Amino acid sequence: MRIAVTGSIATDHLMTFPGWFSEQLLADRLDRVSLSFLADNLEVRRGGVAANIAFGLGVLGLRPALVGAVGADFEPYRVWLKDHGVDTDSVRVSEKLHTARFVCTTDRAQNQIATFYAGAMAEAREIDLRDVVARTGRLELVLVSPDDPEAMLRHTRTCRDLGIPFAADPSQQLARLDGGEVRELVDGARFLFTNEYETALLLEKSGWSEAEVLRRVGAWVTTHGEAGVRIHGADRATLAVPAVQAAGVVDPTGVGDAFRAGFLAGTLWGVPERCAAQLGCAVAATVLDYVGTQEYRLHRDSLLDRIRTTYGVGCTATLVTHLRELS
Repeated sequence: MRIAVTGSIATDHLMTFPGWFSEQLLADRLDRVSLSFLADNLEVRRGGVAANIAFGLGVLGLRPALVGAVGADFEPYRVWLKDHGVDTDSVRVSEKLHTARFVCTTDRAQNQIATFYAGAMAEAREIDLRDVVARTGRLELVLVSPDDPEAMLRHTRTCRDLGIPFAADPSQQLARLDGGEVRELVDGARFLFTNEYETALLLEKSGWSEAEVLRRVGAWVTTHGEAGVRIHGADRATLAVPAVQAAGVVDPTGVGDAFRAGFLAGTLWGVPERCAAQLGCAVAATVLDYVGTQEYRLHRDSLLDRIRTTYGVGCTATLVTHLRELS
């Protein structure tokens, strides 16, 4: 069961602001914003969408191939990922650019303002998935997550050329993509991942209606934060799975990536879609207990307890056989 995860690999600089952003934003001055927030603390963590998802898949026992571009400063990060089950041999190392940086400030209401510096990610367009397939063998799925836009398009085209199923996760890059690019990334995807806001943006950018999108994808997976996840399809009933409630939110960064890791792991194991979504929600809830996107630990009993408490025992017997390697 081989999966390649393409996309950003970055270092996260995470800060917290003790107030509310909304109190600093003036409705009649939004065309001339000039604000500075004094943060209480700074956490420097490993991140990047593709790396976060690959980390989660690796911890769950799959050996995902991470595909992206980094700088020469990546080596300690590489060791970390390999130690957590990630195949990093298809990562391109730039000779002149630093690894990408994600700088994010979170306020008391868990709202976030962030800036992303691409750095070496710009060289991801030079990566050919054919080389990855030649090294790893046949891939069951390729996740195309936020990356250099040309890289995202190239990987999607290669998947179509080689007949490899792919999942589209444009998320943060929707702001950079034009309508034609969005349509090309989505059309034919086995899965399309968005959150609630990205759903509206994708429809606006693509010019398609929801029904038109659903005719072009196998399943549209939309996360709704505390309201859970909804999975749509053209000729099927909508599956709604509530979120697993967390006792307290330490840091919301990376929750969507963790959901994707759990959901895709379940999908590759061949468990029912509802069980895959429940696992995704349980992994996402676990991330909320930690600062950073790859600092969490997954334990079989606690994951199953979260699932049993929220959803009942229905999926636990199915999932337990796949979680035996977890402590």
